Amino acid sequence: MDEKLIQRLESAVARLEALSYRQGVSPPSEIGGDSASTDPSIVAYEDLISQFVGRVSGAAEKIGGQVLDVTKIIEEAFSTQKELLIKVKQSQKPGMSGLVEFLKPLNDVIVKATKMTEGRRSDFFNHLKAAADSLTALAWIAYTGKDCGMSMPIAHVEESWQMAEFYSNKILVEYRNKDADHVEWAKALKELYVPGLRDYVKSHYPLGPVWTATGKTIVSAPTKSPTTGAPAPPPPPPASLFSSESPKPSLSLPKEGMAAVFQEINSGKPVTSGLRKITADMKTKNRAERTGVVSSGEKESHVGSSSFSKSGPPKLELQMGRKWVVENQIGRKNLVIDDCDSKQSVYVFGCKDSVLQIQGKVNNITIDKCSKMGVVFKDVVAACEIVNCNGVEVQCQGSAPTISVDNTGGCQLFLSKDSLEASITTAKSSEINVLVPGAGPDDDWGEHALPQQFVHVYKDGQFVTTPVSHSGG
Repeated sequence: MDEKLIQRLESAVARLEALSYRQGVSPPSEIGGDSASTDPSIVAYEDLISQFVGRVSGAAEKIGGQVLDVTKIIEEAFSTQKELLIKVKQSQKPGMSGLVEFLKPLNDVIVKATKMTEGRRSDFFNHLKAAADSLTALAWIAYTGKDCGMSMPIAHVEESWQMAEFYSNKILVEYRNKDADHVEWAKALKELYVPGLRDYVKSHYPLGPVWTATGKTIVSAPTKSPTTGAPAPPPPPPASLFSSESPKPSLSLPKEGMAAVFQEINSGKPVTSGLRKITADMKTKNRAERTGVVSSGEKESHVGSSSFSKSGPPKLELQMGRKWVVENQIGRKNLVIDDCDSKQSVYVFGCKDSVLQIQGKVNNITIDKCSKMGVVFKDVVAACEIVNCNGVEVQCQGSAPTISVDNTGGCQLFLSKDSLEASITTAKSSEINVLVPGAGPDDDWGEHALPQQFVHVYKDGQFVTTPVSHSGG
């Protein structure tokens, strides 16, 4: 009993000594392994894990299954970041290659969460996506300055949660009157990041991690060549952490509205082969009779390509190697994502009067709070989701198992022959038209308006719902 009491007293004294440095007094000696673990910022991070991560874990244990599995990955990610924070206090600021090696343990954990969202969609897909997307908030530790291509740490945490909140809100809606444990999990996950992680970063690292000038140097692990056995040069850093923009092909599409962009893409010409010239078949007077596709008819906005949205600067970047983020783009008709794979997702937010081409197969596409926006993609593994939009046009050139439209006014869906079997779900939306190709290559597109009015009739003990049909006299 006496030994346990002595240990508790020693632990309390160590914590009091660490707390004494909160007022700006530096430790008398160089920070080592033991003193770094008792630093005020590390102690506060442990409290964050205990309070907020613990609450998420408690709710997950009541649910079990995949929700518990992905929550354990969240625990692992936060524990990994704690070790990185301790390492920051013992190390000098690394170079680019050293920073990649430093972040590798955290990135590996985030990849594990992302892999759980791939493949066949499970009943807890929204839980898995909310957890995986939220972990990108931990990348705030990669902030190295205003020129690193990232938002400030506090803003990065908030922006990362905004992407995950889309799926968290779906959980709240689905389980609000069904299962309180799922609601508790979703609420606890939000509080973990906002205010939990956000307030922690605000208190201790508002300008990013503080490295030790006299600490040890972080070097990248050398990789040996499979043929010679000699060390190979280090790989380039991931663009998601250190670049504000992804490389884009230098092209300029003819500015004749989004329907003109779709027509030009479908012409069979390579998108990189000089799109500045407007040929006769691309003009509206020659195109309308041939395709049967109704032009948007709206004048192009005179906003320059470098315009900023009120909500923030434009973004087109790959985050943590798994999520393409396209935000606040205005008047940009030449946005291209050409280096993507089936394990990556695309999130388009707050864009206006722009066109995005996704030249490859991706896992999931979400278009959120966009207006007069055109998106062209080839194949999607899971779903293409359109939410809170106005006047958007989406074209699938390959296959898409599911397309959902939620709280959207004005949406045109262009389907290919491979995507005619897609399941289209609509909710709280209006003016949705689906255009399908004709039987032959020269036949006109067929336009089908999805119903937005329904009649509900009580028959045989239940309500029977049928769409309203209008007939002219």
